[in-house]
Amino acid sequence: MEIFWEIALQTVEFLTLIFGILGMTISLMLLFSPHLARNLSNILNRRVNVDKHLEYLDKNIEITEFFYGYHVATGILIVAGSAFSLFFFFFSLDVTKFTDIFFGSQANAFSGELIIRSVTWLGKIGSLAGLVFGILLLFAPDFMKRIEDKLNFWLETKPLIEKFDKSSHDLETFFFRYPIAVGLTGAVLSFFLISLSIINLLK
Repeated sequence: MEIFWEIALQTVEFLTLIFGILGMTISLMLLFSPHLARNLSNILNRRVNVDKHLEYLDKNIEITEFFYGYHVATGILIVAGSAFSLFFFFFSLDVTKFTDIFFGSQANAFSGELIIRSVTWLGKIGSLAGLVFGILLLFAPDFMKRIEDKLNFWLETKPLIEKFDKSSHDLETFFFRYPIAVGLTGAVLSFFLISLSIINLLK
């Protein structure tokens, strides 16, 4: 598993180096040629309308009739899956061994074990909820249907999304109003990122 961590870390370091070089390029353009930077910004500014592409996904898929029409078979499958998951999380999963496999070194052991234990508890809670849901669906589908009807509600997110679906030039205006300050700040940060990534890659 150590080799996967090494590959992941090297990927992050390469990406850091790339972003650092890009940041340094943009910062130098702001410092020495803000007009060229503005022209490049105007060329790259694009507005993409994805609403038409998402219309196909924005459909209500009705599966309630299937669940309650075959509630015995569905309930048995859910109970069996939840019981298997509970058995695995409570009796079969060795957190320490799992941590050693995925996180390896002792330096990452504590954080790795914390992550695995958190995921394990989420799995236990989800499996218990699935077991209860499956039993209710199996033996009391009408009661389950009443609970579902009470919990079902329509959440309208379009007004919230529309607030973000607006172009704002405030940040761009700030960059070109203070090109020297922004350029120097970006150059310093980019130099730090480039140096850090090169040092880590040469280790």
